[in-house]
Amino acid sequence: MIKKLITVGLVLSSLSGCVSVVAVGAAGTAAVSTSDRRSLGTQIDDKTTTARVSTAINKIPLVEENADISVHVYNGQVLLTGQAKTQALIEQVQTAASGVTNVLKVHNQVRLGEPIPTTSTINDIYLGTKIRTLMAANDNVPMLKLDLIVEDSEVFIMGRLTKTEATAAVELVRNVDGVVKVIRVMELVN
Repeated sequence: MIKKLITVGLVLSSLSGCVSVVAVGAAGTAAVSTSDRRSLGTQIDDKTTTARVSTAINKIPLVEENADISVHVYNGQVLLTGQAKTQALIEQVQTAASGVTNVLKVHNQVRLGEPIPTTSTINDIYLGTKIRTLMAANDNVPMLKLDLIVEDSEVFIMGRLTKTEATAAVELVRNVDGVVKVIRVMELVN
């Protein structure tokens, strides 16, 4: 996780106009909060749950040396992505996440293996940016009502979407060059 944060920091710091990125990021956060189908309380609960799940996972002995786990929470559903060196560690991570307050369901997508190299992380950032750009230009995909996670060229879509919106989002993503797999981690709403 730390490796990914450093990589993201390096990529963002290399961008020109960093002040603009920060300002747009803050404005974007406010826009996301108001257009999200979750209540503001649920959004806050999800942020708190993310921190609690991360803390629970980091308490597992040897997890930091033998795994690279990312935690994403949307409407009480937890998505775990990353890599771990043993199946036992993957199972321990799931158990730790499941035991956290407000967790309704855990989607354990942690892969068995070594953490991905920095080049793959950079590619994931590029792929995520490319997908978000395409979504922003597509009226059928409500980009502000979903959460997009890219891990080792696999794309996870979280959110509360209608069947039509979900289908449009999946179709858009699966047709992007470089995407290996699209995984739906979403709730369908009317």
